[in-house]
Amino acid sequence: MPIVAQSTETTDWVSRFADEVIEESERRAPGKPVVVASGLSPSGPIHLGNLREVMTPHLVADEIRRRGHRVRHLISWDDYDRYRKVPEGIAGVDKKAWEEHIGKPLTSVPAPKGSSYPNWAEHFKAAMIESLAELGVEFDGISQTEQYTTGVYREQILHAVRHRGDIDAILDQYRTKKAPAKKQGQKSVDEAELEAAEGSGAAAEDDGSSTAAGYFPYKPYCGNCEKDLTTVTSYDDDSTELTYACTACGFSETVRLNEFNRGKLVWKVDWPMRWAYEGVVFEPSGVDHSSPGSSFQVGGQIVGIFGGKQPIGPMYAFVGISGMAKMSSSKGGVPTPADALQIMEPQLLRWLYARRRPNQSFKVAFDQEIQRLYDEWDRLDAKVADGSALPADVAAHARAVGTAAGDLPRTPRPMPYRTLASVADITAGHEDQALRILSELDPEQPLTSLDEARPRYDKAEAWINTHVPADQRTIVRDEPDAELLKSLDEASQQSLRLLLDGLAEHWSLDGLTHLVYGVPKVQAGFSADATPKELPPEIKTAQRSFFALLYHLLVGRDTGPRLPTLLLAVGQDRVRALLGQ
Repeated sequence: MPIVAQSTETTDWVSRFADEVIEESERRAPGKPVVVASGLSPSGPIHLGNLREVMTPHLVADEIRRRGHRVRHLISWDDYDRYRKVPEGIAGVDKKAWEEHIGKPLTSVPAPKGSSYPNWAEHFKAAMIESLAELGVEFDGISQTEQYTTGVYREQILHAVRHRGDIDAILDQYRTKKAPAKKQGQKSVDEAELEAAEGSGAAAEDDGSSTAAGYFPYKPYCGNCEKDLTTVTSYDDDSTELTYACTACGFSETVRLNEFNRGKLVWKVDWPMRWAYEGVVFEPSGVDHSSPGSSFQVGGQIVGIFGGKQPIGPMYAFVGISGMAKMSSSKGGVPTPADALQIMEPQLLRWLYARRRPNQSFKVAFDQEIQRLYDEWDRLDAKVADGSALPADVAAHARAVGTAAGDLPRTPRPMPYRTLASVADITAGHEDQALRILSELDPEQPLTSLDEARPRYDKAEAWINTHVPADQRTIVRDEPDAELLKSLDEASQQSLRLLLDGLAEHWSLDGLTHLVYGVPKVQAGFSADATPKELPPEIKTAQRSFFALLYHLLVGRDTGPRLPTLLLAVGQDRVRALLGQ
């Protein structure tokens, strides 16, 4: 396992946070494991924005492990949150039917039809757990349903209720502040935080309410309809007798809070309570949770009531998708880690989160940009191998390819992603044809089995099949375009003859690349080896025209996969036939 450099000049953001977290942990709890935390709300598909909530502390925790320290990465599954809304576009969910469950805990909402899981929360947790395993993320999962319903937090709840006046006074500092003037269309902090809560793993709740019993930081779930549309009407501090009424169904009951396990602290109290209870030293938060007056800032004061301290909490920026706006898990169609891992290897996805500081936004590519991204990754891989990469890039690469536990599985022969995608496109699932083409890319070291190119080949094939529109797929002509061939002028005919004459000699990926770029140079009286600096600008125009002609003759379009790959895929005999020989 590569050792990440520790000097001030070469440390990356992960190392710097690890330094700070180790020092702070020793100050707070000497000799105990370092505790970092994430929170995820399985209120719908857990998307790639939520993944930053996990990857940021994971990378820091992993660096701490590499240094030989004990560390726990807690993931709190906020599965006892209220079901706020029915996400769009969920298979097996009738929106009107599932709206009946709004207000219940997520673990009391039925899973989508056809699911093998017992409830809504477990259904959406499962896919994330599987993705985290593929990404090499080690964590301790905590179900908040289990914590609350088994009475684990009973003393913390009673403590919060005893100190509700102190909590209310802290919250009131922010309620009475004048909000800055909003620009047209801009959401308030509370509105933005509510929407972002699911996206950054936090529960979307208010900060409690003033009732007949005064401010109350605890919300019971109704004993009849299970919804949290309840109001505390009275509370006795000595006996802990609590009476509530449900506005949804009219049910009312009196319980003893020191025995009652069907409710939870409101979010702005729940989060700092957990910091204190778990001894969390590091937990990031989304940009909306870090704004003035929002839950992270307020929690920093409330945590003292529970005898704890606020964690080191960097703000993390949003993660976007090529061609899409900011993600929200309450809206349909947002890509999840499982969607990304279908088309890219875990190393690439880890690298995207490792190479950018938490406060830097970035995009995950599901469009053609994924090919450029893979090219960039392969160049970095080569630079790391030959020792020419910059220290920070070496660190990000090391964090991408493995963890303290060891390297992640990787493709034995990592061929260019764009080449694999082109081959998968052209061969349309015929593995024998794909192997034939790939084995001809490097005649000196031919591929002997597709397994050597897996899983990258499978990822590229999945990308072609799921993210490339049908009208952009490559279909090779069955017959030559006789009309186009007859209409060619002498220069075009000569260009085809030069290509065909050189096919046999140049039948490899590098050879065909040299040939197709070289034909227009030779036609213009230059050497096929002439560099761009030695050539007039019009050569580029001639090359584009030549390429367009080949695409029309081979696939009937102006563009297509890279020509050298396309020629290899079509095969010499068929190329000759389609080009009129």
